[in-house]
Amino acid sequence: MSVAISTVHVIVDDPDAAVAFYRDTLGLAVTNEVENEGLRWVTLATDSQPEIQIVLSQPHAGRSQADGDAVAELLAKGELTPLHFRTDDLDATFDKVAAAPGAEVVQEPADQFWGVRDAAVRDPAGNFLRIEQS
Repeated sequence: MSVAISTVHVIVDDPDAAVAFYRDTLGLAVTNEVENEGLRWVTLATDSQPEIQIVLSQPHAGRSQADGDAVAELLAKGELTPLHFRTDDLDATFDKVAAAPGAEVVQEPADQFWGVRDAAVRDPAGNFLRIEQS
């Protein structure tokens, strides 16, 4: 028996800004897009790991009004689960991410005591991302 990660959901408040960030800045490819009742789910993947998908969705997508409101509050506070990415050129990736509209630099590239060199940013929705050198 084997188990593998297939999908990671990322909550975003502006799907267009999120797609621009994840597609145009990080280089992920849009593999699917679904609209339902004015809400969107956008699926993206990397060329190196196409079997692992990232699904961007809005706080109220598939949730009750109360739950969507609660998720939107957590998103606004930057309190949702972080994403971790790996790149073969941290400095070039960081420069591109730092220049992206709506991105916020949290930590410039640095060697960490746990043995990696990484940087930290927030995407346009406020999600926390760490990007490490492979």
